[in-house]
Amino acid sequence: MIIIDGKQYDIGAQNFENLEQVFNKVVEDGHLEDRIVTDVMVNKEPFTEIYPHQAEDIDMSEVESVEIVTMATEDMAVEITLELYKVVNLMSEGGKRVAALFRQADDAEALETYQDLIDVMRNFLNMIGILRDEYSLKDHKDYLESAEELNTMFTEMSTVLENEDWILLADLLEYEFLPAVEKWKKVIKALRDDIRKVKK
Repeated sequence: MIIIDGKQYDIGAQNFENLEQVFNKVVEDGHLEDRIVTDVMVNKEPFTEIYPHQAEDIDMSEVESVEIVTMATEDMAVEITLELYKVVNLMSEGGKRVAALFRQADDAEALETYQDLIDVMRNFLNMIGILRDEYSLKDHKDYLESAEELNTMFTEMSTVLENEDWILLADLLEYEFLPAVEKWKKVIKALRDDIRKVKK
């Protein structure tokens, strides 16, 4: 028995040897078009592949039921924007922490945390970029200004970092980075609104 999003799915009379063939058939029949799989249950147990094509090694004689739960890509995109909102708060906290560590002259810890903060920022901007390309926000003034502001700030902070002026870096983080990060909440809201318009 195969269930997709709560509905029983007739896979036809074909005999499938393994689970991967079943998944391929579901994809082939277009059931996952514009959808993202969020959960797979095999015999009422959660299933995730530990290695690529593990489903190929699962014989259909061992499978009584397969349940696939999906979500529309637009709904997933909205979920991601809610997560990005949390990331903005994390970056804010990170910026405060790094500034405080530099002021306490705990340079090693501060530099390590600063590197983590930069990595989070990069991932955040990549994800915003992907959603923006997919769902508009192309020419949003707030987005363009916020992106430009962060780029300028990164350049400035890199120079200060090279000069090892930790107090100036703490000042930049506290008085420029934190307000700049807060502005992204408005950008994320605009992005979420755009995705919702696409959804309708």
